[in-house]
Amino acid sequence: MDLRGDLPAQAAVAWQRAARARASAERAFRIAERYDSMSGGSADFTFKRLAGVHRTTGSRHQVAAELLEAHARRVGRWVGGPLPLFMTGVAEACGSRSVAVTLVDNDHHQVATASSDQSSSDAQELEYVLGEGPVQDAVEARAPVEASGAALSGRWPGYGPALAALGIGQVVAVPLEAPGECIGALAVFDPPREAASTVLFSRIADALTRSVLLDGDAVAALFSGIDYRAVVHQAAGVVAVQLDCSVDDALEMVKARAFADGRAIGDVAADIVNRQLKLG
Repeated sequence: MDLRGDLPAQAAVAWQRAARARASAERAFRIAERYDSMSGGSADFTFKRLAGVHRTTGSRHQVAAELLEAHARRVGRWVGGPLPLFMTGVAEACGSRSVAVTLVDNDHHQVATASSDQSSSDAQELEYVLGEGPVQDAVEARAPVEASGAALSGRWPGYGPALAALGIGQVVAVPLEAPGECIGALAVFDPPREAASTVLFSRIADALTRSVLLDGDAVAALFSGIDYRAVVHQAAGVVAVQLDCSVDDALEMVKARAFADGRAIGDVAADIVNRQLKLG
């Protein structure tokens, strides 16, 4: 699909949401200041706690505004070449070239992913196909996960060597925490040593989750490079019927075929759905 005609709309949405995020940040900071001024006496702890809550909220909206403004400027400057992706700005904020956001369902199965470049896209493809990796662990633990060098293969025997073969030597993943649930993870690949901060990445993940990802309209408007896994699950359904097996077993067969053939799982799935490829 040609996304060039959608760029003005993307820029407009980004500017509008950035303005709202800025306004929300300023409002939260003002409330925090008011609680600070009220601290003292027996209610001191309560007021300080409330001030801290609102400062955290303000920082979240501020980070979101910066990401949205950067994307709007990038879209506005585009005159040709690779299309500007919202995830490119997320990568820059993380101090890296390669980042990916992966969304999961209630059972922690991947349902969609958006990447800043080919390396991060390939890395997320590997994790999806192999069924192990930093995003899965960050979601399960609801805590940051970090590994580099030999520790990659030690922690993930399949994913680690495959990631190294892509030329990636370090990965940090932080969960996308929503109220009462984890909706996915942000993975940062090969961040510069001075930028490899789980605190920074968690702040960015928090801003993405609360200000962007929980808004379905924003996801559709901003994540033009998002890869939904729907065709893969459709292919698993086809294989399950053909081989009279469970959908989970069929999904593993689709993943295994993609890995064995060295092809993108979406391409293999499309061939199965279009009856150009039959497993078993």
